[in-house]
Amino acid sequence: MLTATNIHKYYDQLWVLKGVDLTIQQGEIASIVGPSGSGKSTLLHILGTLDHPSNGEIRINGEKINFLNDKQVANFRNQHIGFVFQFHHLLPEFTAVENVCIPGWMAGRRKKDVTERAVHLLETLGLGNRVDNKPNALSGGEQQRVAVARALINNPRIIFADEPTGNLDSANARELHQLFFDLRKQFNQTFLIVTHNEELAQMSDRILHMKDGKIV
Repeated sequence: MLTATNIHKYYDQLWVLKGVDLTIQQGEIASIVGPSGSGKSTLLHILGTLDHPSNGEIRINGEKINFLNDKQVANFRNQHIGFVFQFHHLLPEFTAVENVCIPGWMAGRRKKDVTERAVHLLETLGLGNRVDNKPNALSGGEQQRVAVARALINNPRIIFADEPTGNLDSANARELHQLFFDLRKQFNQTFLIVTHNEELAQMSDRILHMKDGKIV
């Protein structure tokens, strides 16, 4: 479902990625681990179209995405990719359900349909009684669940998660780990996760170790 071939990334004189090859299957949960500075987050951002490789090829669902123009990439990202980051990046002036709806509204979908799906997702994630709460009225774990619902709103082919439990305590982290596997079971959702959390990595279908810009 995702294939990356010979991905390199240079920043000025810094060689960050040194020929990464990677294949992810539909419904797979894979974790990327490695020391700080090994290129994990850079690779995730490139695969998620948030950054451009210096060379190499990326295909998602058969489409060669790193040769699309900026508008095409933005549309592809909105329709096919979800993101969960260490910090939830919820908009404080919007309610939980409104935060979840934003990518759907940006895609031009009917407001009623988007809102109904957002409420359903929040209910599925155990937040049915919190849909009208703003982020400052939610716990850290609840805020991250809202972020997961937002990532799911457009039925993405894959969700990229960058240290998704890095800002949570151990109990909330375990709940979020289990949530990913519940979503895979319910929606056949694919996840590629960068993490320092050994427990999450060990739960994954596959662990990819990065060192010095390569998968080793």
